[in-house]
Amino acid sequence: MKGKVVVGMSGGVDSSVAAYLLKEEGYQVIGVTLKHLGDEDSENINTKTCCSLDDIYDAKMACFKLDIPHYVVSAVDSFEREVIDYFVGEYSKGITPSPCVICDEKIKIKKLVEAADKLGAEYISTGHYCDVTYSQELETSLLKLSKNSTKDQTYMLYRIGEEVLKRMLFPLKKLEKKRVREIAKEVGIPVHDKKDSQGICFAPKGYKELLKRTLGEKIRTGNFITKDGYLLGQHEGYQLYTIGQRRGLGIDLPKVCFITGIDPDKNEIILGDFEELMKKEVELTDTVFLTDIEKLEKMELLGRPRFSSTGLSGRLKKIDGRIFFIYDEENARNSPGQHMVIYYKDFVVGGGKIIF
Repeated sequence: MKGKVVVGMSGGVDSSVAAYLLKEEGYQVIGVTLKHLGDEDSENINTKTCCSLDDIYDAKMACFKLDIPHYVVSAVDSFEREVIDYFVGEYSKGITPSPCVICDEKIKIKKLVEAADKLGAEYISTGHYCDVTYSQELETSLLKLSKNSTKDQTYMLYRIGEEVLKRMLFPLKKLEKKRVREIAKEVGIPVHDKKDSQGICFAPKGYKELLKRTLGEKIRTGNFITKDGYLLGQHEGYQLYTIGQRRGLGIDLPKVCFITGIDPDKNEIILGDFEELMKKEVELTDTVFLTDIEKLEKMELLGRPRFSSTGLSGRLKKIDGRIFFIYDEENARNSPGQHMVIYYKDFVVGGGKIIF
């Protein structure tokens, strides 16, 4: 036996195959599924997201097929506090949150580490498409881009510290999704044809429905204005909009306009031209770096200002304790509240939350 490993079992094909591959390699595998939502909320989740009671059942059946133990760990209270409350709070500030990044850091990986420690497991594993390796140049263990670039998930895990990274195994790091499904079918894992989860797991009817239900009367109609204060129309409540949005504004305009600013105190949304979204640099807060910033300031880097971005070249700059990412070319892909993940070559070196 190579050692004991706790695998985060979501009920999907990726984590199921990850558990199978690790067992085949000789690890003593233990499946752990996190229960994020209360029973009533879990029952109301549709099958396009994760976290439903059906997902827990699917994880249990996969573990039964693989003949490995399976545990369900409650994360209901911490998930509500760290993820749902954060999500609503960010929209209440007029900025766009990244709930999955926060969930991976403060719930999923944290709970798996706790479970591994209690069960005496040396390793932790998930079905993420990424790799972890030691960089001789940077003298630390770092996440590394997956060979499967279309499924790479290093962005989501950038906030994991070195000590945890040293314990993590990613058996899907060199596989394509098609091959993962083929393996699941070959070995008889029931979820081999299960669709990938989509959307926000705790908001199956959409984020606007969740915000309206949670915030209630705090959501009030207000004004769309230009940067010069000219009235353009009324919005349904600033919490229901995001910077960079151009569709679904609900008003007739003589030209295409974008949301360029949100003022929660005045309950006003500023509309303008696309050019007003262009940024040459952004400030980062709540940063995490796995090597010295002074060293990174001298390097050519790549910044991903959102999960869907393939990355834009630039450099880091620390000024009076504040950290900035300065692009080589200005762009309009930045939204306050989203996370900028920074890469050196194929390695994740850190990142933080974007503020303007």
